[in-house]
Amino acid sequence: MNFYKDKIIFTGGSGRFGKLFKNKYNFKNIIYPSRKQMDIENYKSVKNFLTKNKPKIIIHTAALSRPMNLHEKNPEKSIKANIVGTSNLVMAAINLNIKIIYFSTNYVYPLNNKSNEEKDPVMPINKYALSKMGGECAVQMYNNSLILRIIMSECPFMYSQAYSDIRANFLYHDEVIKIIPKIINLNGIYNLGGKIQSIYEFAKKTRNDVKKISAKKILKKKYYKNHIISIKKIQSKIRFL
Repeated sequence: MNFYKDKIIFTGGSGRFGKLFKNKYNFKNIIYPSRKQMDIENYKSVKNFLTKNKPKIIIHTAALSRPMNLHEKNPEKSIKANIVGTSNLVMAAINLNIKIIYFSTNYVYPLNNKSNEEKDPVMPINKYALSKMGGECAVQMYNNSLILRIIMSECPFMYSQAYSDIRANFLYHDEVIKIIPKIINLNGIYNLGGKIQSIYEFAKKTRNDVKKISAKKILKKKYYKNHIISIKKIQSKIRFL
């Protein structure tokens, strides 16, 4: 498959990540449907749009994410957007033989201080992660698919404070966007993350005024030093660090 030539449907084009993606890849072969054009919560709408446009690839980033407490307060909305919506896309993709690339999250892994690998057991840490895992279940039933468990953040760093005593391997949105064309031919489940460093060090790259805070003092018994996902598997396919 060719990212620059094959027809691609990108869901979530109006979101934070989607706007950046569209700004970089505003190509004729990539279609960014609005909800009015393709409502992922409605199977008929999905099937009709995909049948009409005949893409080879769906890049599925549309999701209900922040605020995180929304998933606790309104799980029905979360289920419809992240589980039912993804399932509708997968069913249509199977029917029309379209590859699907699904943006999942590192939050499907438990907080356990280890560098979680794709083969490790999952234990979603909140209802948002549960909804993304629900979407993963549908995608995993389709062989012509790629699941990306991504640890990423908006650029510049969103907050005025950052933990200096938690190590993670975040990527910024723009860094993830640059990687996507290189991995569209992969199938299966892959973690996608960046350099291991403190969250403060990561934040400092894009926000000079960020202040250090201690997670150990704030989180106490809920404190875990490492929030890391292993990227050995994807690094064996492409090099991006």
